[in-house]
Amino acid sequence: MALRYFCTTNISTRYHEASTKTPVPPSFSLTNSGMHSSTPEANTKNKSTADNLKSIVNALVLPSISSSPLHSLHKGNWVKLICGASFEDVVDIRNLSLVYTLAGVDCIDCAADAAVVSAVNEGIEAARDIVCVRRPWVMISVNDDKDLHFRKAEFDPEECPADCSRPCENVCPANAISFLGKSSGISCNTEATSVLKDGVITERCYGCGRCLPVCPYDKIREVTYVRDAVTTADLIQRDDIDAMEIHTSGRQSNLFKQLWSALGDSVGYLNLVAVSLPNGGDSTISSMNYMFSIMKPNLQSFNLWQLDGRPMSGDIGRGATKESIAFAVQLAKAKERPPGFLQLAGGTNAHTIEGLKKEGLFQTTINEYLHDDESAINSSGSPHALIGGIAYGGYARKIVGRVLRSMQSEHGGAASIEDHSEYLLMALKEALALVGPVKCL
Repeated sequence: MALRYFCTTNISTRYHEASTKTPVPPSFSLTNSGMHSSTPEANTKNKSTADNLKSIVNALVLPSISSSPLHSLHKGNWVKLICGASFEDVVDIRNLSLVYTLAGVDCIDCAADAAVVSAVNEGIEAARDIVCVRRPWVMISVNDDKDLHFRKAEFDPEECPADCSRPCENVCPANAISFLGKSSGISCNTEATSVLKDGVITERCYGCGRCLPVCPYDKIREVTYVRDAVTTADLIQRDDIDAMEIHTSGRQSNLFKQLWSALGDSVGYLNLVAVSLPNGGDSTISSMNYMFSIMKPNLQSFNLWQLDGRPMSGDIGRGATKESIAFAVQLAKAKERPPGFLQLAGGTNAHTIEGLKKEGLFQTTINEYLHDDESAINSSGSPHALIGGIAYGGYARKIVGRVLRSMQSEHGGAASIEDHSEYLLMALKEALALVGPVKCL
């Protein structure tokens, strides 16, 4: 039985009904470690409380029995959470993974870093301890050359004038810039600032670049990097990684070939290989075909093309998704594109599905979309959805991140969301409002 979801219009009602029927105390743990007590009466109460929360979650999300990520791609209702190729805050990543696993995503995309991968898997398993949902695929992201997704901001806070209004701090969507020491007068040598110091919090910065143009003194620099192929190949062989995504411009085919060659036989461990590329206009299809010819000899899995419309902009506003929709329309009409699922990204948000529906591309097969073009149907016809699904990054992190920030301000930066029921339910409600419309039929 496929996973059933509640669309945006139904979530608030069901959430209210479930909360009314089963009152939940303000804070408790679902894990055994958080439910210790010295009396049998207290143990019984804690178990009852945990059971109450599980029943509420079950009322919001009915668990998946057999629907697989691959089935979602075929059907056109695949949803991927993008944690960020450079985002490495393991506490947030774990909490995001827990919430979006409960919401029913098919894949969680993260940095190609061992600690980050472990945090994703911990969040997934914590969600599966609450409700019996199927495990989403875990994907790691790498790059073949300089790429917007693989950079960090950097500056020396000691060079910042005391009277600066700090627009960089205000514009950062990841709360990755802090002036705590400066504003509080705390010495940088004290224990209090060993965790949070002035400047860029490197693990939280995911390279959006919004701070770069707003600095009135031009003090902020970007630091770019390329993931090491040998380290990535070793990482892929872990049994808790299912997919890999290669970010490429599509213009430097020799660099793509070098990376693919360096990955060697490790790609045989994967269920899915994705290639994320920007819209290169008329050269897009030829670039895709050449990259596929490079991969084909040792590609043992399914493959996917991520159409990166407007990178890292989904949280900006309604119009950010227009470029990803336009990219999807362009590829949908292309007759000579290589094999592989198509998935939207880059500027995707709550308005993306509406745009796909207007273009007739939401869960539509190629036969339905190109019914008046027999040559296109005959050359690439398929009973499966033309657009396999949608990846949500900045917008997905933003809507749940607001809940996480509130929780952390009250319970500390290391708080696990399953230990605080009211925040878990608020975060799940936000996630379902995004994922639900893709999954509802």
